[in-house]
Amino acid sequence: MTASQPVNDLAATLDAGDVAFGVLDNTYSPTLVEFFGELGVDFIWLDLEHGGPDPWDARQMEDLLRAAERTDVELLVRLPDTDPTLVRKALDLGARNVFLPRVDTADEVRAAVRAGRFRYDDGPGHRGLGSPRARRWGLADEYVAVEDRETLVGVTIETETAIENLDDVLAVPELGFVFVGPLDLSVSLGYPGEIDHPSVVEAEETVRSKAIEAGVPVAGLGFGMDDVAEKAANGYQLLNLGSTTGALEQTVTEWLEAARSS
Repeated sequence: MTASQPVNDLAATLDAGDVAFGVLDNTYSPTLVEFFGELGVDFIWLDLEHGGPDPWDARQMEDLLRAAERTDVELLVRLPDTDPTLVRKALDLGARNVFLPRVDTADEVRAAVRAGRFRYDDGPGHRGLGSPRARRWGLADEYVAVEDRETLVGVTIETETAIENLDDVLAVPELGFVFVGPLDLSVSLGYPGEIDHPSVVEAEETVRSKAIEAGVPVAGLGFGMDDVAEKAANGYQLLNLGSTTGALEQTVTEWLEAARSS
């Protein structure tokens, strides 16, 4: 008896040159993950760097993964560290799309990407061949080939050092995407919170243009629909539209204003 493994729709979207739109669920709720999937988003971002469950806690992660699988939506999991062990752990739990925070060098990127593959750059990868949830506990058909084909490991570019090393980072084989992080870039460049500062804008544009030139998909944050449309037109393929708490804030504030003015 074997179990079929689904196609990674997010990877397919990027491969096709299309744009994927998603939301950040910063409540880390399986119910909301399931609901967002019903609404038809392309991905749900779970940011384990700044909050959420401990990625070592398999039970909480599995509940979030099951909710996504229930509504056939992709999870995009940002890990709290660049440790390759975290990459292997998340993938073995069943995540297909992971990315690293605060990378600085190509060497740490290469180690993480290799950790997510069984075969890598004409040699062996560093992913372990056990029978975890991702393998359907040993029932998955063609597990090695499918996982190597469908897994995405990306990075966040959000430090001045990463910008300096960008060419080498973009040259890492099988790099899935680069996520432009303007907020932490503003801190690293000495202008915390000033995402419109010329130095920050220039750094973002450097990442965008060099990634596109290198053939690496670009991901990022959308600050309103005009910004989303502009970024999609300029080559961004993966865009976060907002967050659970942001949507609630906007809606509840509008309710309160309408109620109090009536």
